[in-house]
Amino acid sequence: MTGTITHDPPPASGGRQSGPLIVTEDPDLLDDLLRLCAAAGATPEVHHSVPGSRSSPSWALTTAAPVTSSASAASASAWPAGWEAAPLVLVGDDAARRVRGAVRRRGVVLVGRDQDDSGIWQRAVEIGADHVLMLPDGEQWLVDRIADVAEGVGRPALTVGVIGGRGGAGASTLACALAVTSAREGLRTLLVDADPMGGGLDILLGGETADGLRWPAFAASRGRVGGGALEESLPELHALRVLSWDRGDCVSVPPQAVRAVLAAARRRGGTVVVDLPRRIDDGVAEVLAQLDVGILVVPAELRAVAAAGRVAAAVGMVLRDLRVAVRGPYASGLDDREVARLLGLPLVGEVPVESGLLRATESSRPPGTPARGPLARFCREFWEMALAETDGRVGSGS
Repeated sequence: MTGTITHDPPPASGGRQSGPLIVTEDPDLLDDLLRLCAAAGATPEVHHSVPGSRSSPSWALTTAAPVTSSASAASASAWPAGWEAAPLVLVGDDAARRVRGAVRRRGVVLVGRDQDDSGIWQRAVEIGADHVLMLPDGEQWLVDRIADVAEGVGRPALTVGVIGGRGGAGASTLACALAVTSAREGLRTLLVDADPMGGGLDILLGGETADGLRWPAFAASRGRVGGGALEESLPELHALRVLSWDRGDCVSVPPQAVRAVLAAARRRGGTVVVDLPRRIDDGVAEVLAQLDVGILVVPAELRAVAAAGRVAAAVGMVLRDLRVAVRGPYASGLDDREVARLLGLPLVGEVPVESGLLRATESSRPPGTPARGPLARFCREFWEMALAETDGRVGSGS
């Protein structure tokens, strides 16, 4: 179980990224936290209380060392993180009383084990913790958070999912155009094909023979996937990276692998665009849980609107921010605002019809390639709006 009190870790400083600070005297809890740090590739510093006090011995542990809390596994601290300087502080529930007088800061997680202990929330408030986490339920969340520290990342990627209100709605075309436009604007961009039955977005981009890994290669992933390693392993097409399906028999990836891969992609910053299937299974639910915004592409005719309503109901159970983009031509009595009203969703706008798009894709020119075309303009306006909503805090990620 995890719970949030506030949000946002302290901003990463320049230079080498230090590991998390662990404050606990509970040997079993310490063993678990060291194991999770090792899984995330991070080197922690361990204290019994707030660093700087006489009762607070410290040591740093390398991830290559056995995961143990014994003093024999300790070495001299490689870098004195300190309470205020550490990018992440993990406070064991046993140590909450000892750190109550510490300077208030962001990025503090109070870690406990007793699911029935309601008092832990009061202790979290007393020490100014951002988050309360219970083991073992919150292990994956914590590994991902520690991995952010290990990789020295800042704000995660702005992650957008595109899904068709019905078959043939043009969701894959829009997803590709959004990714191409993002890359052209200088953002680190990853295009993810989450639809194994869609034929492969690498084909739509003219890169079906490009070197690099496809989804089946990640089917065995269970723990953390390195963001940099993921990016380097994927095909690079039109200045963006693409994670697509191959033409083999594998048509599913375990939810744990989907979670690990998407978390790694988000840690790299920039933008991630996901082409979603209309069928919601456990793997797709993992993707939806990591999206910032979803775009439902709906042709402007009544049967499509009815079908889109069912899709929206299923997606909305996981994704809070779902919006509609309408594609013409329009049936009698419909326009983009009416479609949005019928679905009860915010309107992104009308997806323009781009002449010559079919011929362009057949000649390996992906959707959105003409920088001054109507589809590229629609995508550029969407990114401008999305970035403005996040105060422009999504950098190039380079």
